[in-house]
Amino acid sequence: MQKGRMKGFATRGSELSFGSFGIKSLESCWITSRQIEAARIAVTRYMKREGQVWIRIFPDKPVTKKPAEVRMGKGKGAPEYWVAVVKPGRIIFEAEGVPAEVAKEALRLAAQKLPIQTKFVVRRDYTEV
Repeated sequence: MQKGRMKGFATRGSELSFGSFGIKSLESCWITSRQIEAARIAVTRYMKREGQVWIRIFPDKPVTKKPAEVRMGKGKGAPEYWVAVVKPGRIIFEAEGVPAEVAKEALRLAAQKLPIQTKFVVRRDYTEV
């Protein structure tokens, strides 16, 4: 798979589809599978496994690397890790089934695990119960 360019805004996955709360990316970046998993654990721990969490990105791009102190040539390196390509406007996580304050804090903790700036978003038709 080619490296590609991350210009422009996200056209797909830019609106809340499942939950009432979410975090939206404000810049473009490669997010690794380890970073996604760390953020997911932070959210579920804070929410005490109440409610529901959706991960809206998937790391489907392999990043290869050649071993240290290896000469040039002899083909492409082995896959080292997997990344998800994220553009500005992309929803990364969604949450549902918890109060707004709990969701905001849980998603803030998740955003700290990610290498990009994010923004907390709420569904338009959300009403406090």
